[in-house]
Amino acid sequence: MDSTSSAAWYAQLAKPFFAPPAWVFGPVWSVLYLIIAISFGYVLVQCLRQRLPFRVLLPFILNLLFNAAYTPIQFGLKNNFLASIDIVLVLGTLLWALKAIWPRARWVAYVNIPYLLWVAFATVLQLSITWLNR
Repeated sequence: MDSTSSAAWYAQLAKPFFAPPAWVFGPVWSVLYLIIAISFGYVLVQCLRQRLPFRVLLPFILNLLFNAAYTPIQFGLKNNFLASIDIVLVLGTLLWALKAIWPRARWVAYVNIPYLLWVAFATVLQLSITWLNR
């Protein structure tokens, strides 16, 4: 994926008034990935130690897969429609994950509130970009 052409492609897309500047995404995701690594890692370790059932871990795994797929879909394939489907799946699996972990480790749900808020915002942003560039 050529980041220069991807950046140029993204820059030329019609965006809603609330779209943040491109430079915001890097710092935000850096913080969120740290939160994800710590909290999702905790869930994985607890599952491996058989202190949590796999059904609790499953939405966390799916969330990571959908999250990892977003950038190649959006900036590699340059496909807004598929990126919209993917970001909705990121949001859905995150909600599922937080619901699954809530009775067992509430701190994991609490610490992921910034991730949830950002993904909810990113979902609205992506759906808006897809609509504006149809």
